[in-house]
Amino acid sequence: MHSPPLTPAHRAHTRPPAPWAGIVCGILAMALLGLVAARWSPLMRLDRDIAGALHRRAVTEPGLVHVNRVLTDWLWDPWTMRALIAVAVVVLWRRRDRVLAAWVAVTSLVSSLLQQGIKAAVGRERPRWPDPVDSAHYAAFPSGHAMTAMVSCCLLLWLLHRSGTRPWIRRTALAAAGISVLGVGLTRLYLGVHWPSDVLGGWLLGAALTAFAVAGYERFASRHLTDEDG
Repeated sequence: MHSPPLTPAHRAHTRPPAPWAGIVCGILAMALLGLVAARWSPLMRLDRDIAGALHRRAVTEPGLVHVNRVLTDWLWDPWTMRALIAVAVVVLWRRRDRVLAAWVAVTSLVSSLLQQGIKAAVGRERPRWPDPVDSAHYAAFPSGHAMTAMVSCCLLLWLLHRSGTRPWIRRTALAAAGISVLGVGLTRLYLGVHWPSDVLGGWLLGAALTAFAVAGYERFASRHLTDEDG
């Protein structure tokens, strides 16, 4: 197994992160899941109010609807995000960082399985409009677009950090990731195919899963490096 690509300084000063972000996001995600499954009236009403307001605007702006459909169906589509992860996995594998490559690939796969499992368990219906501007399949909660974007972007940012990429590249990537994660959620709401809590649930679940995956790998890598150095 190839050693994780950390510099000596990084090895000396970086400790494995505690998965506190994952714990917090996971608790919030489970709380939101419970409210959605119980159809808590204040949340349902808020979802309907926000979704209704956005849909009333969307039907009057066909040009903006087209832009949002291009963004959500191509630039920020889950398969686009998975393709970026696949490229990263291939690069890591060719560099013989095969444990890290497998870790990233499995995290992405678990994300897909988790979101589909929750969709099937909750079975929440998507918004229905007499004059829809777009359509989508499968159950609504959580948003697969939002969750996949969160997981994929966070994994890619983590890999850039581990590789020692120049700060300006990481800052640019961070800005692009933030725009992508936020943007894909907004496109799903604007196009009327998700409730706001679906998008929020996707973000929280994606953040929790990635935080646990990163913390788990860094702890594994720390033990491995300690054994090698010893």
